[in-house]
Amino acid sequence: MSAQSLTGPNPRLDRLPRRKAVNRIMELLAWLAAAIAVGILVVVVVSVFRHALPALNLDLLTKDPIPFSLTNAPQGLANAFVGTIVIVGIATLMALPVGILVAIYLNEFAPASIRNGVTLVLDILNGVPAIVIGIFVFGLFVVGHGQSGLAGAFALACLMLPLVSRSTMEILALVPNSLREASLGLGVPQWRTTLSIVLPQATGGILTGTVLAVARVAGETAPLLFVSSFVGTQTEWNPIHALQTVPVAIFELSESPDPADHARAWAAALVLLLFILFTSLAARWLANRNRSKLTAR
Repeated sequence: MSAQSLTGPNPRLDRLPRRKAVNRIMELLAWLAAAIAVGILVVVVVSVFRHALPALNLDLLTKDPIPFSLTNAPQGLANAFVGTIVIVGIATLMALPVGILVAIYLNEFAPASIRNGVTLVLDILNGVPAIVIGIFVFGLFVVGHGQSGLAGAFALACLMLPLVSRSTMEILALVPNSLREASLGLGVPQWRTTLSIVLPQATGGILTGTVLAVARVAGETAPLLFVSSFVGTQTEWNPIHALQTVPVAIFELSESPDPADHARAWAAALVLLLFILFTSLAARWLANRNRSKLTAR
């Protein structure tokens, strides 16, 4: 090696200040993007809270709406909250077992060709607009039969299914293969290994995916407008009948000329926003807890 190569300029060192400057600029841009996102969320939450405060009371959850009321009788959206609970609950019962079974088959039993094909289908289904699902369910169940809470639950279950399946697949993939190999090495059948060894390790992650899926569909309006929107004002628990839901109620109240209806729409939006917030926080806590549990093994 010559003395010139030891004492001459190093191109890498010459570019070091520029690299540091570019790195600092990109960090600032990332911080700026994060600040903008957080700022938008704060503006939305504060705006909803400010508009919802006049109508935020216990009557909102316990009283039914009174259409065309000329009195100051207390009104609420109890029928919408009950309908949302019933429809989302039935949708969860529909999507959860199917989604988990699909994920177990793809991750534990299916060959690579089938796994890749079905995974692609799930990803496409996850990207289908909700209104398209609503039109599909409308043509499948509503035409000739009428609207119902069951049709609404099926529409939401179609939206939940890919979320539950993909999240379950991801968490099953984190379970160490050494646990499977140890069980199979002892002569335990594969189905028993999956049921007794793999699934208990992934319970927290499956629950996390379910919570996120519930939060995802709880605010859906478009599919329910097609399949469960022609409703009365009384609280209804029977899913055979069309049930009112919070997103549809917000949409309908926002179209009303009465300022009191607008205030109730804002209050319902705040309740829905708080529900999504707390379910997302619960899902994040469960995900962190399950991740630390798996990495500790």
